[in-house]
Amino acid sequence: MIPRSFIEQLVSQCDIEDLIRSYIDIKKAGRTLKGLCPFHSEKTPSFVVYPESQSFYCFGCGKGGDAIRFVMEAEHLDYPEAVRYLAKRMGLAVPEDGDDRAARHKARIYSLNREAARFFHRCLKSPAGASGYEYLKDRGLSDATITTYGLGFAPDSWDSLREFLRSKGYTQEEMLDAAVVSRSSKGHVYDKFRNRVIFPIIDLKGSVVGFGGRVLDDSKPKYLNTDDTPVFKKSRNLFSLNFAKGKTNGRLILAEGYMDVISIYAAGFENVVATLGTALTEEQARLMSKYAEEVVIAYDSDGPGQAATHRAINLLGAAGLSVKVLRMEGAKDPDEYIKTFGAKRFEILLNHASDMIAYELAQVKSRVDMKTDMGKIEYVKRCAYILSEIDDPLSREVYAATVAREAGIPAETVMTQLSAVLSKKRRTREKKEWDAIQTNREVVRDRLNPERAQHLKEAAAEEGIIAYLLRHPDGYERVLREISPDQFVTSYHKRVFSAMKQLYDESGDVSLSLIGTLLSSEETSGVARILARSSEFSVTEEMLADYIRVLKSFHEVLSADSVKTADASEIEQYRQKLKSKK
Repeated sequence: MIPRSFIEQLVSQCDIEDLIRSYIDIKKAGRTLKGLCPFHSEKTPSFVVYPESQSFYCFGCGKGGDAIRFVMEAEHLDYPEAVRYLAKRMGLAVPEDGDDRAARHKARIYSLNREAARFFHRCLKSPAGASGYEYLKDRGLSDATITTYGLGFAPDSWDSLREFLRSKGYTQEEMLDAAVVSRSSKGHVYDKFRNRVIFPIIDLKGSVVGFGGRVLDDSKPKYLNTDDTPVFKKSRNLFSLNFAKGKTNGRLILAEGYMDVISIYAAGFENVVATLGTALTEEQARLMSKYAEEVVIAYDSDGPGQAATHRAINLLGAAGLSVKVLRMEGAKDPDEYIKTFGAKRFEILLNHASDMIAYELAQVKSRVDMKTDMGKIEYVKRCAYILSEIDDPLSREVYAATVAREAGIPAETVMTQLSAVLSKKRRTREKKEWDAIQTNREVVRDRLNPERAQHLKEAAAEEGIIAYLLRHPDGYERVLREISPDQFVTSYHKRVFSAMKQLYDESGDVSLSLIGTLLSSEETSGVARILARSSEFSVTEEMLADYIRVLKSFHEVLSADSVKTADASEIEQYRQKLKSKK
């Protein structure tokens, strides 16, 4: 366990403004800073940094906290990993204090995965793996490529891997946690991967975190992937990024599957990655943006591949990446293209890939009848929506001229249609985002604290007390003399106040960072929201006394039933009283 004193030292020495500026652009807005949230897609800034309290909060998605919580979200790390990451960034050594059971459990799973990968690789080279080895050779893979990727084979057995791992000292529960075995409805535990070619999934640190398995025939499912585990999240990893990260030269190739990646890599293009049995996610798009400025999509040319391409274009563009699309005429996928035309032709194809706008415009043109007036009208309307996603006005004009030329109409006509679309989308987007921001404040609060709906007065008072103590650490002694956690009415606020009291009793130090060591990520975001809200007004001594009185009155005078049926006018009068004091 990392000592709390070190966590406090780490956060106090880290300037959250500098940290967040290294990820996104933020601009001054009074005493705060605002920017586009790095954790969800938006066009109206709802992400706020509070230098005074060294915290952040997004009013759009509800995520918030201190520097450690920001690193957890941005780098997809758990709490101890984020502390170590931030400490390394700041040049601080992390002291260890006692056992960290979660860390030791993860270390066991990493070790188990490594042994499983060795088992699969040895099986591939044994008589039991002859069919798998023959399959890979038929696909054109050399022994060197097979070794580079650590490819393997899962024998057609229900317990070969399980017995091997048991002989290495791993428990059945560890195997289940690593998702290399499964449990049947009758309770039987068996090998998850059987009679499949195995593709180890390796993270950026070189650790085996999971596996993908492909059948040798046409049976279903064609691919089987490791479920999410304590060391692996499909949505946050990319196959072969461990090889590609240092070879990008600013560009990544995004392929559809394991074999496409390996074929492209074997042809001499090491900057290639793929998703892990799922559609591309926002997290994966952001991950790619850390290693490249441009992504070339090399998905299959069939219908599902083109649908996936369209989705990927939107996600990659939202992550700030320049996007291009391979158009592989004469082949259904990169593997077939390279086998048919060779690596040199594939390189030429890469260097002349269509940019995402040109690709989208071409897709629209292929779906309408350009020989008719109605077809041309539909073409211009659809293209206007595509062009409306371009931020740069000059680029919009250039593409508008292309659309006009294809439709045989003046460029001004296209620009008029584009302006109408931009105005409509802007109005719709601003209303939608504002409604979402306002609604999310209530949604986040209700999800964390569902009892609030029945106890509006008490929940408001509880938030006021928590906000006061976050802003006035010297007030703990007085508040704790007058009220205890048991006098809090709603469970969530009671947990927060209990955590604050525990920290104060143990060391006298209470901060958002230390509170985060005792609460979940979502609960800590809720505390950050309270802190963010408290920056809009100051809780005075008189207001604090009112808040304490409300909670005491609840227990002294009102029963739970009478509070739940409280007169609406009484609640409204109380809310107005609080509002008048802001």
